Amino acid sequence: MADYHHILHMLDDLVVENGEWEDGQDILPQSVHSYMTRVLYNRRTKMNPLWNTVVVGGFANGEGYLGYCDKIGVAYKDDVIATGYGSYIALPIMRRAYEENQKMTEAEARSLLERCLKVMYYRDARSLNRYQIASATATGVVIGEPESAETNWDIATMVKGYE
Repeated sequence: MADYHHILHMLDDLVVENGEWEDGQDILPQSVHSYMTRVLYNRRTKMNPLWNTVVVGGFANGEGYLGYCDKIGVAYKDDVIATGYGSYIALPIMRRAYEENQKMTEAEARSLLERCLKVMYYRDARSLNRYQIASATATGVVIGEPESAETNWDIATMVKGYE
């Protein structure tokens, strides 16, 4: 959590410094992603990594942007990104759905995310079924209220081998 707050302070400083130039140039999502790759890689080479995985998303010039960067500086841009346990469980589900329908509505994307979160919840006994979904569009970012996934453990008695 401390590393996360350190990253927030660094990004705040970047915004303040950009504002001091008074040149009317906005900080683009691509720029934030590039900046984070350099910061995380630099800390890794000093053997003092920031233990966070960062997903940068945003809109600029009518184009959406989604980028990934982890604690050792591995970075890429993709149309579908997941981190942590989600990169093993949810990412294949999201990629298949995206390949089938690249023009998803927000409601379809939300339904897909809820399905992925439910699958991950059922697969990890130490997780919570609470989540928040954020939506980033050209008009801005909206972070939803915390929600709980509806679950059904009736089938748990049918699973054998975990007694």
